[in-house]
Formats: sequence, C-alpha cells, structure tokens
Amino acid sequence: MTTINDVKIIELPKFLDARGNLSFAENYKQIPFEIKRTYWIYDVPGGEDRGGHAFLENQEVVIALSGAFDVIVDDGVNKKIFRMDRSYYGLYIPQGLWRTMENFSTNSFALEFGSISYRKEDYIRDYEDFLKLKHNGQL
Repeated sequence: MTTINDVKIIELPKFLDARGNLSFAENYKQIPFEIKRTYWIYDVPGGEDRGGHAFLENQEVVIALSGAFDVIVDDGVNKKIFRMDRSYYGLYIPQGLWRTMENFSTNSFALEFGSISYRKEDYIRDYEDFLKLKHNGQL
C-alpha cells in the first residue's frame, strides 16, 4: 500500500550560467518512470485549488517552473505539504495518494509528467471513495 513515505523530492540537474540556467529530466533517470503524458497548469486565479483527486495507476512528477504553490499529499491517514518553489525540484507522487495543489503565486506555472496516457477511469475524484479503497487495501 502506498503511503506518504513514498512521496519524494527529486533534485533535477542544474547547470548555472550567466546567460541563464538549465535543468532537465529524463525517463528512468531523474523521472522514475517512462513519461507518457505531459501537461501544465497556469493562470490559476487567486484562492483556487487544483487537483483534488487520486490515481489508481498513474504516477506523477510535479515541477514548479515558475512561481510557487503547495502540493498537499494525503495517504488516507497522514498528510504532508510540499512547497514547490524551485524549478530544479520535482515532486514524485506515486499512484494511490490523494493530492491537492493550492496557494498558487502570481504567474505560477506547474509542469506535470505522468506515467500513463490520460484515462478518466484512472481518477478517483471522491475523497470518501478514496478512503474506502485505502482502508480496504485496494490502493
């Protein structure tokens, strides 16, 4: 069963240069899976949250390319808040954990990598359903 202890910050390579810095991520190196989906979140109005779901199968890495936001990860027993505010840190979130993103700063830009292509059936969008699956050992 996946727990909050399986979530980790991944430090991405960074090359500092007076002309501008560079970071990157590669499948099975910095990203612990093959990337099947990439998407981004931006222009989040003040006070709005994103996420509010768990995945049955999808694993994610979340990167704050610009600005800052909080990612709250919940395993059904424990919660942990990760402040994402560096473009060379990725937050690895395995499947089976509830996640919410909040406290977006102005002009924040979140990049997300997923381990599977989009499938609406992979989403658990009701928190009570999530808790039942966790407590029954199905997640």
